[in-house]
Amino acid sequence: MDIPLSERVKKVAPSPTLAITAKAKQMKQEGIDVIGLGAGEPDFNTPQNIIDAAIRSMEAGLTKYTPSTGIPELKEAIVKKLARDQGLSYETNQIFVGTGAKHVLYSVFQALLNPGDEVIVPVPYWVTYPEQIKLALGVPVFVETGFEQDFKLSAADFEQAITSKTKAVVLNSPNNPTGMCYTKEELLQIGRIAVKHNLVIVSDEIYEKLYYGQEEICSIASLNQDLYARTVVINGVSKAYSMTGWRIGYAAADAQLIAGMGKLADHLTSNPTANAQYAAVEAYEGSQTVPEQMYQAFEERMEKFYPEIEQIPGFRPKKPDGAFYFFINVEEALQMKGFTSGDELAAALLEQAKVAVIPGSGFGMPEYIRLSYATDPELFGAALVRIKEFMEN
Repeated sequence: MDIPLSERVKKVAPSPTLAITAKAKQMKQEGIDVIGLGAGEPDFNTPQNIIDAAIRSMEAGLTKYTPSTGIPELKEAIVKKLARDQGLSYETNQIFVGTGAKHVLYSVFQALLNPGDEVIVPVPYWVTYPEQIKLALGVPVFVETGFEQDFKLSAADFEQAITSKTKAVVLNSPNNPTGMCYTKEELLQIGRIAVKHNLVIVSDEIYEKLYYGQEEICSIASLNQDLYARTVVINGVSKAYSMTGWRIGYAAADAQLIAGMGKLADHLTSNPTANAQYAAVEAYEGSQTVPEQMYQAFEERMEKFYPEIEQIPGFRPKKPDGAFYFFINVEEALQMKGFTSGDELAAALLEQAKVAVIPGSGFGMPEYIRLSYATDPELFGAALVRIKEFMEN
């Protein structure tokens, strides 16, 4: 029999980043020489001291259920990290540890939204934000940005999108897919609007450590007490410590919201993986030498390959402030090739040039594509050669 799906699941779009990455892997398994530039994860292994900490926890028998919102040791390590790196002061009852930042964001929206509540989402956005909002029976309200404004939400556009149903706004800085980062003044301007209209700010800071800009990076929660009180800080170890598969993320927020998220975790996950939590403690409290070398390597790749992308016919990249992505305007390339969207260009690059890129439609901007330089530099360089030859043919 055909089992009917719920209406909420029917409305959810699949992740284009996961779909492209899966297709590229399948082609590789078939013996096709594909270079994948789609994955949003570092190409470095997890630092050895972190792996060793997980092994020690297993050998010590720390393999049982933990508190549903995380072990005390990890919460304390996160509290110290937030104070050390961002000047933020939290108690452990304001910390929620989940199975990756994606699960943490899902829990935030489930605990925060009622049916019909609106959440403002700047475009371009990480593919999962609107789908998670819809799963919580909320309504994503998209606010366009553009190349000339560095893909960042302006205070004026933000306020214009607010209605009586608006509950929250999502900020992602440094941003996926653009790599752009909000300045302190830009955050203050957005923050004043959020305070004026009594909105919650969901601040996704998962790429916080991968920042190469000139100005000091800061969390919007650190700017004043009003913003601290209404901000949910989202972060984790996936990008900063190359621990994507370990699935540890966290939220720092008002204790009442954290308690609500804890109720969900009681019935959803029971707890994050025990040994991954002990590994995350080591990530925050152990040596930072290897992670810092990784951040430097990403910055070097960005500086090396950005000029090369500028030389590809029809490609117009924006130099990123952080993360490990190039978000490229390909409107001219589409005209050159007779395509109507980045989806068609991405499909042609995969089939003909054997390079997997992510089409911008999944981020709300179909005239763009995203390239991840979290891959071997030689392979990335070879991929750019293939793309350039494709465009010149």
